[in-house]
Amino acid sequence: MTIIVGFSASRQGGAPVYLAAQLARNTGENVVAAAVLDRVLPPGSDPFEDEYRQHIARRALKGLEQLAERMRNDTDISVLVHESRSVPTGLLELVERYDASMVVVGSSSSGLLGRVALGSVTEALVHTAAVPVAIAPRGYPQTPLPLERLTAAYGGSADAVGLLRMTAELAKSWSVEMRIAAFTVRPPAMFAGSIEPSAETLVIREWYASAVQGACDEIAAARTTVAVDNVDIVVGAGVEWRDAVDGIAWAPGDLLLLGSGAAGVRAQVFLGSAASRILRHAPVPVIIMPRT
Repeated sequence: MTIIVGFSASRQGGAPVYLAAQLARNTGENVVAAAVLDRVLPPGSDPFEDEYRQHIARRALKGLEQLAERMRNDTDISVLVHESRSVPTGLLELVERYDASMVVVGSSSSGLLGRVALGSVTEALVHTAAVPVAIAPRGYPQTPLPLERLTAAYGGSADAVGLLRMTAELAKSWSVEMRIAAFTVRPPAMFAGSIEPSAETLVIREWYASAVQGACDEIAAARTTVAVDNVDIVVGAGVEWRDAVDGIAWAPGDLLLLGSGAAGVRAQVFLGSAASRILRHAPVPVIIMPRT
């Protein structure tokens, strides 16, 4: 199997390649770094357009070759330039050509350093891909560390899309730990104390107990088909989504898995509203899993 690392023809930053190399250490898969050159006119329609696009393709290929050379002592990376009507479409064409297991992309250059941010290309990709889409935080560094822990973001409809079972299967296959995290945002008034302390405590305890019990039930169901060792369950809460995501401990080697929205097309990635909010504040790489 193959991991496709996707770029536009104008931007070839190192973050997605570094993440793909880290993934490949656990999966043993080949890595193909591809710059997609979007084309509106068919070849031969405009000689000047063809010449310009050839220049862009040569420049993009040189950038990919430099990235691959930088990684040659770590991971063997093949490079190519692919033409298509759009970058997301081109990446999906490459997924089919190489029978790829995953697409890895970078965050938007307008996002916060160290956080995940979707640009227009990535946004389109995560709503149409039929394979997992991994997103590196902006500025994600090269690291010799392998992946060490998968964290599945659990919500009320999380396992309507099979997220915990898929995470358990990956944790077993990649020989890493598994953790389940539930995130919630509470009104500021609750944290400010306008609700009676006893009522506030009761609400939080009931939600916590419900989230933990639901996660326990789902992982027990997953264990009927895949052997899973000890699984930690953690809860992050705050007045904003960033507070909730930062409310649990993160470490190098962590990877966050999000499930596609239950309203999405079966066997495709579709990012729901809660998952979108969690993703924007993730301090670690994220994989968005398609519906099963």
